[in-house]
Amino acid sequence: MGEVKKVGLIVGREWSFPPAFLEEVNGRDAGVVAEYAQLGGTRMNEPCQYAVLVDRISHEIPYYRAYLKNAMLQGAYCINNPFWWSADDKFFGASLITRLGLASPKTMVLPSKSYVPGVVSESLRNLIYPLDWQGIVDYVGLPAILKDAWGGGWKNVYKVDTLDELVHAYDQTGSLCMVLQEFIEYDQFVRCICVGQEHIMPIRYDPGQRRYHVDHTHLSPELGERIIHDARLINQVMGYDMNSIEFAVKEDVPYAIDFMNPAPDMDINSITPHYFQWVVKAMAELCIEMAHNPKAQRVEQRWARFLNE
Repeated sequence: MGEVKKVGLIVGREWSFPPAFLEEVNGRDAGVVAEYAQLGGTRMNEPCQYAVLVDRISHEIPYYRAYLKNAMLQGAYCINNPFWWSADDKFFGASLITRLGLASPKTMVLPSKSYVPGVVSESLRNLIYPLDWQGIVDYVGLPAILKDAWGGGWKNVYKVDTLDELVHAYDQTGSLCMVLQEFIEYDQFVRCICVGQEHIMPIRYDPGQRRYHVDHTHLSPELGERIIHDARLINQVMGYDMNSIEFAVKEDVPYAIDFMNPAPDMDINSITPHYFQWVVKAMAELCIEMAHNPKAQRVEQRWARFLNE
């Protein structure tokens, strides 16, 4: 079979996905073994022992992100690409998918409410103050969602129904850079689990209860096809091999309202045993394929052309 390839898994407090994923990869006898990556300080240009790295936690552990970038420089395939993920924010994403012709709520990015010590009024001379709150509301509309431009996991998310509620919520956000987004009064809500940019599982989701439902008839064939098409396009453009994408569907139009979740929820109690089984197998198949036949991930970075290999 040749050299056995290694997959390294980088995770946080997850308890259900990691052991199931490792067991699935290791039980396939496919010339690939998977393990928890062991990291303890990394030398510059240190070779990487892993053919594939699956990153579920570097957004919280900066050292892991630094390690992953070096690993990619050495030729490891990283899920997700650490260079793309580091650069993304919800405002740019909304602008990008709108340029692609996909439906997106009206979105604005706002200056931070406050700043770290040392930032003085002269540092903010380019900012217009006070903000034109009425003009902002006239563009986005009410109700609206105020959320962290780089946030996730439902943290720092506010639904506001009036201008006063918006200003009050904004005043609680400290130094975060927030986006304000039109609230779509949806008829249906769909969360897609996405693996390998191509494999899309649209799931009926209740955002109020934060609950997935196993329902194979919740979408018409036409709407299902459009959601899968839009999700694939988003993943391909953003470069995400592991993602979840939320669509608020109004009058059969799927509005992509949240589509940058590169460490998506994969807990068995959350996504249900049915979808858990699907995602474990899909992730195992992706990692085995990328270990043996990796996509040209590095060519996406301009610096790659200057490497002599």
